[in-house]
Amino acid sequence: MKKILFVAVLALASVMAYAQPRAVGVNLGPWSSFSYQHGFGEKNMLDVAANVILPIASAHVGVGGHVTYDWIDPFNAPVPWNNKGEWHWYMGVGGSGGFAFPLNQDVTGWWYAGVAGHIGIEYDFWFPLQLSIDWRPSLGVCNKTETGALGYNFDGLWGGLGLGIRYKF
Repeated sequence: MKKILFVAVLALASVMAYAQPRAVGVNLGPWSSFSYQHGFGEKNMLDVAANVILPIASAHVGVGGHVTYDWIDPFNAPVPWNNKGEWHWYMGVGGSGGFAFPLNQDVTGWWYAGVAGHIGIEYDFWFPLQLSIDWRPSLGVCNKTETGALGYNFDGLWGGLGLGIRYKF
């Protein structure tokens, strides 16, 4: 098992070293996240987001994540209004998952896992700053019921809307 894990980590590290890094920052929204985008050429990127579930709107605290493979300006349809910087739109698919712990004993903890999507528009400034508005819907299974039985994670459909602020390098 250790050998398989070592080979997987080594393969991922070599792929990441070959590709050119793109941006790191945050997505602010209902499910705020730390975001890392790694470019594969000019038309593809890997977007990795680590979500933080804060006790502001719920009685839980937890972590989650999205990993999507995105296509930049898909269908060769770039945003036509470029000034000093560049506008791009992107879309992609991947997976998501996470878990949350209750803050009091009146509620139960829960987990979720499923398929994730990603669609958004971004503006790359002429200096190393990138702003974006994106939506990261996810749909899958969860045990977010009082009985602990499996159910559908419909919360993931609207929880992923956010404003992204990233440093490009």
